[in-house]
Amino acid sequence: VFWPGPLTVIVHRREGMAEAAAGGQDSIGLRVPSHPMALALLRACAALGVAGVAAPSANRFGRVSPTTAAHVQQEFGPELLVLDGGPCPVGIESTIVDCTGESPVLLRPGQLSRADIEAVLTMPLGSPHAASPRASGTLESHYAPAVPVCLWASAALQRAVLALPEPVAAGGAPKRVAVYSRTHWTTADGPAPDPARWLFKTMPSDPAAAAHDLFAALRELEAEAVAAIWVEQPPDDAAWDGVRDRLSRAAA
Repeated sequence: VFWPGPLTVIVHRREGMAEAAAGGQDSIGLRVPSHPMALALLRACAALGVAGVAAPSANRFGRVSPTTAAHVQQEFGPELLVLDGGPCPVGIESTIVDCTGESPVLLRPGQLSRADIEAVLTMPLGSPHAASPRASGTLESHYAPAVPVCLWASAALQRAVLALPEPVAAGGAPKRVAVYSRTHWTTADGPAPDPARWLFKTMPSDPAAAAHDLFAALRELEAEAVAAIWVEQPPDDAAWDGVRDRLSRAAA
């Protein structure tokens, strides 16, 4: 089953309920979807006496998240039956908020921003600490393609592309390096990048569009059998928190 979820809330679980879904913790994450197919599935389950649905993410551990049903089948094979809810309208995963303590804590940023959530709560969100529950997608290395991802500041990325003298070789065969960036640079200080060495893809300059495209773009570039994926660092402002978080983990 494949659908997006913009917000996950972690609360205390009741003793004796949802033991398997708790993952060995004393808390559980609740996601309330708005997608019509997800709601139809939940209603069908409720009609059968099933109060809720628990499931893992539709990707192998640590890998790039899927944003289409085709990505799920690429990950697990065509024999997997997929209930296709269409492409994710958001792209990156939900914002995760821990509500088990005295004050709420933001465990994972998403497209629902810290400011948006704080405005509803009328109180600030705390930061993760030693007693915070484990949350999905918060390991240092996560969302990673099978090839290395390197993050570059814009000016450093420009210099690196223009300065690399030879294609990156793997097993004796030259391979291109993929570059995923928002900015386009001139070649006044050096020769034009050789298309035999480089594969360029433009990252949207709008943070919501970048979040929507991010995982699909990483999967697309990985499929080109490149030696590495070089990505321009996202801006530091809060609107890019979710994209910045995913890329930092992909590059770890």
